[in-house]
Amino acid sequence: MSVLTRDEAQTRARLLDVHHYAIDLDLTRGDDTFDSRTAIRFTVRGDTDSTDTFVEVKPAELRAVTLDGQPLDPAALDENRLALKNLAPGEHELRVDAAMRYSRTGEGMHRFTDPADGETYVYTQLFLDDVQRVYAAFDQPDLKAVFDLTVTAPESWTVLANGVTEDTGEGRWKAATTPLISTYLVAVAAGPWHSVRTEHRGLPFGIHCRHSLAPYLDADTDELFEVTRACFDRYHEKFDEPYPFDSYDQAFVPEFNAGAMENPGLVTFRDDFVFRSAVTDTQRQTRAMVIAHEMAHMWFGDLVTLRWWDDIWLNESFAEYMGYQTTAEATRFTDTWTDFGVTRKAWGYDADQRPSTHPVAPENVRDTASALLNFDGISYAKGASALRQLVAWLGEKDFLAGINTHFERHKFANASLADFIDSLAAATDRDVHAWAESWLRTTGVDTLVPSVTGDNGSRALTVRRTGERPHRIAVGLYDQSPGDEGRLTPRGRLDLDIPQTEPRPIGKLPALVVLNDGDLSYAKIRFDADSFRAVRESLSGLPDPLTRAVVWNALRDAVRDGELPAATYLDIARTHLPHETDLALVDGVLAFAAGQVADRYVTPERRPAALSTLAELCRDLIRRTEDGDHPGLRLIAVRHRIATAAHPDTIAAWLADGIVPGGPELDPELRWRILTRLAVLGAVDEDAIAAELAIDPSATGQEGAARCRAALPDAEAKARAWEAMFASDDLSNYLFTATAQGFWQPEQSDLVREYVPRYYPEAVALAARRGPAIADAAGRWAFPAHAVDADTLRLGQECLADADPIPALRRKLADQLDDLARALRVREANTD
Repeated sequence: MSVLTRDEAQTRARLLDVHHYAIDLDLTRGDDTFDSRTAIRFTVRGDTDSTDTFVEVKPAELRAVTLDGQPLDPAALDENRLALKNLAPGEHELRVDAAMRYSRTGEGMHRFTDPADGETYVYTQLFLDDVQRVYAAFDQPDLKAVFDLTVTAPESWTVLANGVTEDTGEGRWKAATTPLISTYLVAVAAGPWHSVRTEHRGLPFGIHCRHSLAPYLDADTDELFEVTRACFDRYHEKFDEPYPFDSYDQAFVPEFNAGAMENPGLVTFRDDFVFRSAVTDTQRQTRAMVIAHEMAHMWFGDLVTLRWWDDIWLNESFAEYMGYQTTAEATRFTDTWTDFGVTRKAWGYDADQRPSTHPVAPENVRDTASALLNFDGISYAKGASALRQLVAWLGEKDFLAGINTHFERHKFANASLADFIDSLAAATDRDVHAWAESWLRTTGVDTLVPSVTGDNGSRALTVRRTGERPHRIAVGLYDQSPGDEGRLTPRGRLDLDIPQTEPRPIGKLPALVVLNDGDLSYAKIRFDADSFRAVRESLSGLPDPLTRAVVWNALRDAVRDGELPAATYLDIARTHLPHETDLALVDGVLAFAAGQVADRYVTPERRPAALSTLAELCRDLIRRTEDGDHPGLRLIAVRHRIATAAHPDTIAAWLADGIVPGGPELDPELRWRILTRLAVLGAVDEDAIAAELAIDPSATGQEGAARCRAALPDAEAKARAWEAMFASDDLSNYLFTATAQGFWQPEQSDLVREYVPRYYPEAVALAARRGPAIADAAGRWAFPAHAVDADTLRLGQECLADADPIPALRRKLADQLDDLARALRVREANTD
């Protein structure tokens, strides 16, 4: 498929003014295709006699095309482009009649049949250039238009769209006319939805899921609507421009590739957010944050849309920042920034230290394929961190004033980074243009290192910076609590601008100096020798979870940089995590300790000892929570105890009894976790997996069974899983991912050794056949991450040099290989 270049988009935007789309979809044509009929009214600008352009469409069959009533030859379609030649200035109408193919990869019009009850659902995911899989379009974000949509569906179905929909009878549905929106924001979700509706501030609100999930949605309806209303009201306190669409629906849809998508008036979420099993409060907080994130997009992304994909950060960084900030302000989840620091910020730091790093606001994204690669930890986490630093430097009042100026200037239109900075500059005397150059046009992570000098009563702090960005940070000074050596008492926080002009007096020597306390900037930090000693002895005695998150992140960074031995990190975790109360911190530290330290950073010979340390840590947490007062902490400990089990006896007994002694009872999620680990350890067989699937035949159960079957330590099971992933195209996106997650296991390295060299050529062929979504999954989940050795690295480098993988896979492989090289360096640094 041809990709759209920036130059082509700019040329077409100068040429065309697109007014209106009338889209008619027929979803009753069978399991494989649907009908799509599109009429586009547009104007050709200029005074030349004639000009040429093109429209995009990717049909299973292109039946008919007319331009101003005159037929065009469907055979002239070249890949996904149909040339429109000799266009005179003035008004035109293009009509396209096509059969379009349903997707099983989460791209275009995804079709899903629920194994729990046999019901079928379809929904669109048109970002970034998958519009053309559903309807013909001038497919670029700055050719906004008004949309009218009609849909024919089975009579038992409900059709949701960007605007309020009306059932006109006999399976026909009509959606209200949209305001001006971009092509990729058009949305349809159709099926026998279970829906709960209400009104708020005069607008219809709805939440929707498939029928088999109805009891679980109903159990959380109050919370979902409470969060939605609270965020909606908070945004109306922040923004002068009112919500710009006629309704607000939130649909939880199956096999969704992302967390959610900001379609105006119809946000689609992955239906993992409809919780079938017990979850922690941190998971509920994450769901609330995603609701707030997507709602922020209604203004920043939908009302005002990027002009070209180089400014995707304008959408995602803003929504990421607002999602966390608004959730903290408007809901019961007030500690969102701790979770951000533990999970999202680490994502940004990691991405920013790879060769594939890019500026938050790259200056030249040449085409749509390149743009798709920038939806990463930089555009989300680093960008949100930069905005948080901007607010600290600028002040929230001036920041919001600039944002409101931006909405007023560009509503229902498009804007660029330059427009955004100009709007901010109108609200302040500070030089935001210089700030943008330092923060948004550069790459990499600065490192801040403290040095305390002077006599005991008159110490001074100097912060050395590796990097070029200015930082406004808080510095936390902590003293040992009298009579309690394990507790640290905050002396106070100093505001510090980096680079410093002179050392900062701090009085007597503190036990601990924490740079970037409060986590308002984006930088790696280190500790002086005295502070590191305090961290080892008293980390859990720090009173603020956000401070502890900053410290844990610093330790994580030091391990990844080969400066802190992996064994030392595990010792600190073993000492302090049993006393931790913040759920995000416990989960994040355990995930890094198991998934990176134990599985990759220590040698295979030392892995059993690392897992034993983590298992003991989890047992301590389980014992600590026997009183039932900390169910979330206990659930996290149980999950990680399962994942670190080196022997099957304990967790097999849990499965047989249906309960962990002292609780919790095993719900489907925990049962599949245990069964997967037992499969890895060779303690279950196909009969046990089939029996569990009979108990839980849901979509999640199907994924659990696929994961377990791929994890069995059996040559035939591995061959079947490999065949399903790489030789057949039958697996949906979710079933592919589940199979890949089960396949590679460090305990089975000898069994799967022959597949490591096969991975690279077969992943390249798979990605070429099945496209970006499966390419992403193949690079993310099917990569042999356990194989930390020079041969795996060499084979991957040869693949990148010679095999020409599609861009989505190339990016994933480049990142995986950089992580692999880092793991090898860490192992070398940890060698005695």
